[in-house]
Amino acid sequence: MYGYSCEYCEGTVKERLVKKEIFKHKDGFVMLENVPVGICDKCGYRYYHSVILKRVDEIAEGNRAPARTEIIPVAQLG
Repeated sequence: MYGYSCEYCEGTVKERLVKKEIFKHKDGFVMLENVPVGICDKCGYRYYHSVILKRVDEIAEGNRAPARTEIIPVAQLG
C-alpha cells in the first residue's frame, strides 16, 4: 500500500503502525488506535489510506459506533 515517493520531498512513504492518531472532522474529532499510516521517512508528512478516512467519516457522522468515548479536558489560555 505504501512505498512510493513523497509528493513534498524526495523521501519514501513507509507504513508504520501508530498507537493513537487523532483526526479532525467537520463533525468533531475521532481517535483511531493501532492504525497503519504512511509516513515520509524524510519530512514526516502523513498519508492515510481511503479505508481509514472512510472509517473516520462513519464514526464522526454516527454511522458506526466507536469502541469507546473518551473525555478530553478543555481550558482557555487567558
